[in-house]
Amino acid sequence: MKPDYDLIVIGGGAAGLVAATGGAMMGAKTALIEKNKLGGDCTWYGCIPSKALLKSSQVFSLLKHSDKYGISSAQGAKFDTDNVMPHVRSIIKEISSHHPAGVFEKKGIKVLFGAPKFVDNKTILLDGKRMSAKRFIICTGSHPMVPPIEGLKDIDYLTNENIFDLEALPESITVLGGGPIGIELSQALARLGVKVSIVEMFDRILFREDEELARVLRENLVKDGVKIYAGKKAVKFSKNRQSVTVTIEDKDKKLSTVTSERVLVAVGRSANVRGLDLEKAGVKYSNKGIEADKTLKTDAPNIYAAGDIVGPYQFSHIAEYQAIIALGNALLPFKRAVDYGAVPWCTFTEPELAHLGLTEVEARSQYKNVNVYRSQYSANDRAVTDLQKEGMAKVICDKKGKILGAHIVGANAGELIHEYVLAKSAKLSIDKLSSSIHIYPTLSQVVKSSADQRYMSVMSSGWFKAMMKFFIKILR
Repeated sequence: MKPDYDLIVIGGGAAGLVAATGGAMMGAKTALIEKNKLGGDCTWYGCIPSKALLKSSQVFSLLKHSDKYGISSAQGAKFDTDNVMPHVRSIIKEISSHHPAGVFEKKGIKVLFGAPKFVDNKTILLDGKRMSAKRFIICTGSHPMVPPIEGLKDIDYLTNENIFDLEALPESITVLGGGPIGIELSQALARLGVKVSIVEMFDRILFREDEELARVLRENLVKDGVKIYAGKKAVKFSKNRQSVTVTIEDKDKKLSTVTSERVLVAVGRSANVRGLDLEKAGVKYSNKGIEADKTLKTDAPNIYAAGDIVGPYQFSHIAEYQAIIALGNALLPFKRAVDYGAVPWCTFTEPELAHLGLTEVEARSQYKNVNVYRSQYSANDRAVTDLQKEGMAKVICDKKGKILGAHIVGANAGELIHEYVLAKSAKLSIDKLSSSIHIYPTLSQVVKSSADQRYMSVMSSGWFKAMMKFFIKILR
């Protein structure tokens, strides 16, 4: 029998929306199935609300320090943060309105809601009704991972999925996890007056970041009043009427406690693989996600996966990239492999911390000849005028000047990193960034200045000076 659809996309988050839209545009009869709400975790619980909260905290911090810019605030002026969470929810509402089901229906996509289960690799069951398709793309995303720590299930803990539902900010909070989610929310809450403590099992926060730059961010968190307990593992939670106490253990098994009003769990994310009956479709999976090859094809030849469900990166921009690859491979005869050679990401604190490629430690462990070039924000005139002098750009290159990794800590780092991304993607030498004209005065000159470091090192080398002396001599 003829299948009901050419393509069924399961999951209406970043990857699913891109895959379904692309499928319809390519002429495939497409259905999109979403279990809850279109937009995915990023819209409702992740990127959007967290950035709105961060912006509110940054504005609040700026108001409190307006005198640094020559602006005196009214004597005794007080600010109320009670409306911050309602403001965050208003932003969620506005962004979510950009993609209602009707928008996709007009594009020729059949939008369905419910929890599908596979019957086999060509058939699913949705609300008791069988539906078939030639191809499937699974984009069901991920959810907060909650570790099995004694007493944790007995307290009213928060995750990124419910913290933005709070009507009022707590007086204090313990954040379990020093990764990007925990760090962003910690700084935002601390700047809004919440007493924040971070418990991180690794020896430092943001352990995947270049240590030199992560240290700059850590110092800023401490200035904001955040207490950081690194190298400590939470082993027990207990509560009374007004507070929660977490018992933490260091590497020597020494115990101590941290007490706060609320607890936020931000230790990572788990793939949404349960309830799909993937084994009936012949799709292999684990708690880490669906197994797929470099074309994002699963063990079932007509089923692909994209986004957090397949990893290895859990970012919306990677989900969208993977959706494009998976879609093309599902519908077209020629196949394309994913390329993670130039994957950027950013922690949107103040200062921001942006990442591309290898850290210095990683690069030195993999390459014999590594050169590191740094450019300080304090030497950038725009950073000085904006009082954003703290930060640096750091680029790690091989002996030929090809970028192995680039990292920026400072204002607008998430925007500035893209020059390095383009150069690395195109396999260009960093020299190209040095020879490109950059507008003055802009923060982008931080990028140019880092590239200039290599140019100046070449000019100061013995062979270059000898060559120049020769040319100058014969030109006389």
